[in-house]
Amino acid sequence: MQYRNWLALGLALGGAAVASQASAANGHYVPGVEGLDGPVVPPPGVYYRGYLAHYTIDSLRGGSGDAAPGRNRGEVTALVNRLVWITDRQFLGADYGVEAILPVVDASLRFGGVGLNDSDSGLGDLFLSPLVLGWHGEGWDAVFAAGHWFGTGDFSADRPASPGKGFDSTMLTLGAAWHFDEARRWTFSALSRYEVHGSQSETGVTPGDSLVVEWGLGHRLDSGLTLGLVGYDAWQLERDSGVAVSGDKAEQHAVGVEAGAFWPTLGLGLNAAYYHEYDNRAAPQGDLLRVTLTTAF
Repeated sequence: MQYRNWLALGLALGGAAVASQASAANGHYVPGVEGLDGPVVPPPGVYYRGYLAHYTIDSLRGGSGDAAPGRNRGEVTALVNRLVWITDRQFLGADYGVEAILPVVDASLRFGGVGLNDSDSGLGDLFLSPLVLGWHGEGWDAVFAAGHWFGTGDFSADRPASPGKGFDSTMLTLGAAWHFDEARRWTFSALSRYEVHGSQSETGVTPGDSLVVEWGLGHRLDSGLTLGLVGYDAWQLERDSGVAVSGDKAEQHAVGVEAGAFWPTLGLGLNAAYYHEYDNRAAPQGDLLRVTLTTAF
């Protein structure tokens, strides 16, 4: 695999959704940012969620999962700002809402094995969703959403640390949470994101469609603290098209732990998670640390 060509095109490293351009398999959405109860849409109101994420790269992986030679390290830190408005209106029996996401990213990539050293910081690409639907049953919750990533962040094809991706994407979300007891102390959730990508402006490359699935099994203690096992799996479903690029399709797989608490009287929630990636292909591989603050206005 020609690692340097793959990196220079920015297919796996060119832009940021949440944690960084380096941690998204080949799309905008970065797995591992929702975790436990990700599919549970809150009641009507206006909410802010701030995701502080730090992704540490310890290797670059080829299409067969082998590590690229040499010392390839990187760090990406991001603050992702998400504003959600769940209205008091319903559509198809679901609560209806809208949302917007804007990340701020700082990346430092030191890939000595492929002769690449780059760093950059700035605003990432903007996401807008005019459709968020949340259903609530006696023992379950479900969500469907549709939105668009706009290539508003700064991007350069020869700068893998660029905060923008250089292309637009349409993203569909579908997920559900199942509560195994009446008090909802035990919950299993799964949240999927499907992205259809446009052409990258500077290179003419159109990344293949991508799918991310985040899952979590959590238990709420009497103290109100929730602990759980979390993970994510991401696949590039189609090969990139447009120019002579590598035929490898990116994959990411990780498992981790999460802890969190919510204080209803304050309208405040705080949780943290740590993920270890164990079987990536045609992508960087490392560890993700994420802290999320949720507040209601």
